[in-house]
Amino acid sequence: ADRREGIGVCGWILVSLSFLLVLITFPISIWACIKVVREYERAVVFRLGRILSKKAKGPGMILVLPCTDTFIKVDLRMVTCKIPPQEILTRDAVTAQVDGVVNYRIHSAVSAVANVTDVHSATLLLAQTTLRNVLGTQSLAQLLAGREEIAHNIQATLNSATKQWGVKVARVEIKDIRIPMAMQRAMAAEAEAARETKAKVVAAEGERNASKALQKASMVLAQSPAALPLRYLQTLTAVAAQNNSTIVFPLPMNMFGSLGQKSTRG
Repeated sequence: ADRREGIGVCGWILVSLSFLLVLITFPISIWACIKVVREYERAVVFRLGRILSKKAKGPGMILVLPCTDTFIKVDLRMVTCKIPPQEILTRDAVTAQVDGVVNYRIHSAVSAVANVTDVHSATLLLAQTTLRNVLGTQSLAQLLAGREEIAHNIQATLNSATKQWGVKVARVEIKDIRIPMAMQRAMAAEAEAARETKAKVVAAEGERNASKALQKASMVLAQSPAALPLRYLQTLTAVAAQNNSTIVFPLPMNMFGSLGQKSTRG
């Protein structure tokens, strides 16, 4: 009853005449009436300008009446769309060019046909504007460090906007971020200075630990007078093992004195 009121009496008369024409010209007309819809496609059938049954047809074979019915096929497979490089101005007034990739699919063929003229073009343009709007609220440091979080924000914004188009955004990725050469040199100089500062701090920390260790060693050596010559001889042994060369080192004078006294007594 609702469909009869929708197309009106004249509409049903035209549909009846079209069906009668199919019966008269059968079986030749059957080739024009039967359409095949693939597994990954859906067909939105219009009868006298109105969507038939308010849902898409397929997959498989569908029946289309000549003169009164038209149909549009919609591909339900995943679409990968590349966002062209967008020149943006970050929150800290840095100019950058950012591009990305959007993966989406159509989950409602009727909405994609009835609610938007070109669903693919509309999704691409919306992704470009959303990318500029979201990245414009971020600083350069946040943009470089938080790509994944920014991509999730863009995906959520796109899903809320494309819901009425029957589109589901599956994934958004920020592909590349290009900044001016002057900014790259400044960032490189800043990073190098930070590394040098860290290296100096680490070296100073090592010197402090070494000085504490030497202080404790000197206290141990001071308790035993014979420990210092032994340590001296160990150092000479280590140096001789590392470098194959002649080493000249001084000897204490009291050692020769003790040797002379022993020879005289003998």
